[in-house]
Amino acid sequence: MQKKARDPNRSGEIVKKDAEFVPSLLTIKKKEKWGEINIAEADVIVSGGRGLKKAEDFGILAGLAELLGGVVGSSRPLVDDGWIGKEHQVGFSGNTVKPKLYVVCGISGSPQHLAGMRDSDLIVAINTDPSAPIFKLADYGIVGDLYEVVPKLTNEIKGRHSG
Repeated sequence: MQKKARDPNRSGEIVKKDAEFVPSLLTIKKKEKWGEINIAEADVIVSGGRGLKKAEDFGILAGLAELLGGVVGSSRPLVDDGWIGKEHQVGFSGNTVKPKLYVVCGISGSPQHLAGMRDSDLIVAINTDPSAPIFKLADYGIVGDLYEVVPKLTNEIKGRHSG
């Protein structure tokens, strides 16, 4: 199925629901290193932006990415700051990606970043700012701190598949 073209006249409503995991719909693939595959060819990308406090915190995102068989992506400012290599950069001046799942953590959604990931099949955004532009493009939005949400999500998925 292809996404419908954006229609500014279409309207909808926000429906808040508790998330329910359906383990049978989730396949876990394990990679030895989170940077091994070409980001442009990845089926799953977990990207971080200015919401990260330090470079080492990409490890939090890497844990979730590894669990889902994906790779870590980044917004341009963190690449420019030397926190992660340019091969991980998603956006107009980086890599254009179209994964099955794109998890956006602490990225507000600059037009340059959106240009590189807007064709992702499913976009899940995690941001503390409920008015962040990324939520307009996301299929699912979680208003929360990535330092709380990502570890809980990672542990929940691990717990569902450990038995």
